[in-house]
Amino acid sequence: MPLGVDEIRELRVTAPARLHLGFLDMNGGLGRRFGSLGLTLDGMATTLRVRPSDRLCASGPSAERALKAARAVCDRFRWPARAELTVEEAIPEHVGLGSGTQLGLAVGTALAHLHGRPSTVRRLAAELERGARSGIGIGAFEKGGVILDGGRGPDDAPPPIVARLPFPDSWRVLLILHRDGQGLHGTAELQAFKALPPFPAERAGHLCRLIVMAALPALIEGDADRFGRAVGELQRTVGDHFAPVQGGRFTSPLVAEALAWLEAEGIPGVGQTSWGPTGFAIVGDARRAEALLAEARHRWAGSALDFHLARGRNDGATLESTTDRVVLRAS
Repeated sequence: MPLGVDEIRELRVTAPARLHLGFLDMNGGLGRRFGSLGLTLDGMATTLRVRPSDRLCASGPSAERALKAARAVCDRFRWPARAELTVEEAIPEHVGLGSGTQLGLAVGTALAHLHGRPSTVRRLAAELERGARSGIGIGAFEKGGVILDGGRGPDDAPPPIVARLPFPDSWRVLLILHRDGQGLHGTAELQAFKALPPFPAERAGHLCRLIVMAALPALIEGDADRFGRAVGELQRTVGDHFAPVQGGRFTSPLVAEALAWLEAEGIPGVGQTSWGPTGFAIVGDARRAEALLAEARHRWAGSALDFHLARGRNDGATLESTTDRVVLRAS
C-alpha cells in the first residue's frame, strides 16, 4: 500500500544521465518519426531529496527547473503544492546528457510517492511534456542499459521502448565535455528542426537496418568494434544532416578535434550526444580507455575540454523512502 504523506520523512531519487546516440528515421514515411538509440551512464546523475512541507520550495543546482516541474505536475494531477525539494546533485544542463527529462521525472516520481499516488514513468513524462522526440531519457529512468525507441507516432504519447539491452561491464565510455558550452535548446532547437531539409527515406531505411542488424547483435555478442562502427556511421549520417543548423557535424570544434584524434587511434564508436557539445567514445577495453583518458588530458591540458571515463548503467533510477519505521529501496 502506498505510504501516506504523514508517514514519509524523506524521499531521495537518483536519476542517471544518458547519451543520445542518434535518430534512425527522421523521414517518418511509415507513420512514426525519429526513433532513437541511447545509452545510460553510471557515475553521473541527478539526485533529488524531497520532504513534506507546508509550502512548495526548492534549493540547490537547477532549483528553478525543479520548482517548475513540481508546479506543473502538482497542477496536472491536482496534488497539493506542498513539498521541500533539494537538488543535491544535477546533471549539467543543455550539454546532451538528458538533464531536463531526468530532473522532471525525479520530481514527478518523488511527489507521486509523497502524496501516496504512484504513477507510471510514461504518464509522468507525458504530463511533463517529456519525450517529444525521443524516449531514451524515459527508458534510462525506467530500466537503464542501451535503449532503442520506436519513434513518435500520430498521437502525443512518448515513443515506446522497443529494445533494451545491457551495456557490457568491461566496456567504457570516454566523455568529452566542453566547459561552458551548450547545445541548442528551447526555441532555438524547435527552429532548427523546422529549418532542416527532408531526410531521405532510403537513408532512414539504411540506418534502421544498421542498428537492428549490426549494432544490437554486436552489443549482445560483446563486439565493441562492430558496435562502434555502427554507432560511428549513425553519428556521421545524422551529424551531417544537422550540420547546417549546428555549425558542422559536431557543435564544438574542440570536441570535433578530440573525436578525430580518437578515430585516428582506432576507436570507431565516436560522436556527439544529442545537440552536444558533449562528445563520447565507446572503448571495449578498460585499460585502453584509461590510457586514452590520460593521453587526452595531456594533449588538451589548459583547453576548455574536460575528459572523464564512465561505465554503462544497467539499472534505472533509484528511489529511497524513509519513514518513521523503515527505509525502502526500489529501482
